[in-house]
This record gives sequence, C-alpha cells and structure tokens, in this order.
Amino acid sequence: MNAAEVRDRYLRVRDEAGADVTVVAATKYVSLDELGLLAEAGVEVVGENRAQDLAGKHAAYGDAFRWHFIGHLQSNKVRVVNETCELVHSLDSDSSARRLTVPALLEVNLTGEDTKAGVAPDELPGWLERYPSIRGLMTMPPLADDPEASRPWFRRLRELAERQGLSELSMGTSQDWRVAVEEGATLIRVGSSLFR
Repeated sequence: MNAAEVRDRYLRVRDEAGADVTVVAATKYVSLDELGLLAEAGVEVVGENRAQDLAGKHAAYGDAFRWHFIGHLQSNKVRVVNETCELVHSLDSDSSARRLTVPALLEVNLTGEDTKAGVAPDELPGWLERYPSIRGLMTMPPLADDPEASRPWFRRLRELAERQGLSELSMGTSQDWRVAVEEGATLIRVGSSLFR
C-alpha cells in the first residue's frame, strides 16, 4: 500500500458516492504506521472500532483526521470517545448513552440476530425521547456475497429514519456501499476498498 494508490481509491469512492456522502475510512486493521499513509493520501474522516486503538492513533495523528467511532462502545470507554471523536456510529446501550457528550447514531438490529448489536426497531421512539443527541441510525446487514442482498435492510433503515425525522444514515461497507448510497446512506464505512 502506498499513499498514491490509497488517494486514487479514496477519490474514486468519494466521487462515486457523491458530495452528500461522508466516506469514513475504517481503520480497524490499519497499523499506526499505515495511518500516516491515509493522512498523506488526503483521507479526511477515519473510523476506529476499538477505543484503546483510537486513543493511540489519535495521540499520533490527532488533527490529521476527523475521528468517528464505529465499533461496539462499552460505557467504560466512552471518555476516550468523548475526547477524540465528532460522531459515534454504534450507540446501543443506555449506560454509554448517559455518558456520551458527542452526537451519535443509534445502531439498529434489523435482523433480530443474537450475534448482532443494536436496538430493536420498536425501541427507537423511546431512545430518541431519552437521548436528543441521537441524530441518525446505523445498521449492519447479514454478511452476503451479493451486495444486492443488503438492499432490503438498507431500505428498511431509511424508512425507519424517515418516520422518526432523522436524516443521517450510516450503512454500507466495502462490499455493499454502492447499494447503501442508492438507498440513502449519508455515511459509508470502507476499509478494504481503500487499502487492500
């Protein structure tokens, strides 16, 4: 991986996604050294999955990026997220929500799978009443080889958001971000599309 290749991939994704979509570079598998390549490539927003990695990466590259948290947020890690991030994509617990001081997207478990995080769709009104800092929704559809398999889940999330008057939608990853954009994503989380 070199900065020129990452820049080319990043610009292609950003151009294809459109000006209304924020491309979040998922850095879960990006080392501290490789993060410098993302800065050199002009990547603007990074999303980290682990709070402990977020702290170290932010200490090294603080102002080089806008920082988002995209992983499961444990309440004992909220302080680090409050200090470094402008947005959390994956809020799904009252204990974290009570401690959070930055805006968040509520993770919705549309599939009902026990292995997936998120709140049930029928819990949305209560969450939005309790936590006015929630400004949108996020979901992870079931893993599938065909990106089209994600479309019904993305559409359902958009419909839920519209019913609640929410405009921000974090949905779509490297394998299905194009479908997510077609269904109204305002944020996409891509990793391998940029640097693998």
